[in-house]
Amino acid sequence: MKAKYTYRGVVMDRPPPAPAKAAAKPQGPPKVRVGREVAGRGGKGVTVITGLPLAAAALEELGGKLKRSCGAGGAVRDGVIEIQGDHRDRLVAELQKLGYDAKRSGG
Repeated sequence: MKAKYTYRGVVMDRPPPAPAKAAAKPQGPPKVRVGREVAGRGGKGVTVITGLPLAAAALEELGGKLKRSCGAGGAVRDGVIEIQGDHRDRLVAELQKLGYDAKRSGG
């Protein structure tokens, strides 16, 4: 006798469909975005750099270099570089000099 599959009390003739496989990531250069955020910082704005394909140690080193070029403080948290103040244009230029395809995001 065939096994009958049920879904919330409804008998179905065939098993439920298998979950869809994750879509393949598009090949090409990573999308490095430089934006500004103020949420959760008491109104103080920070420049946020996301999408860098680097390990934690290399990210810390790059973060230090970018902070020195801006003359500002900041931090590296959860794979994201945060630099105090609005330095988007300067950071995009610095990242492009280093060979990253960096773009400004946000308004």
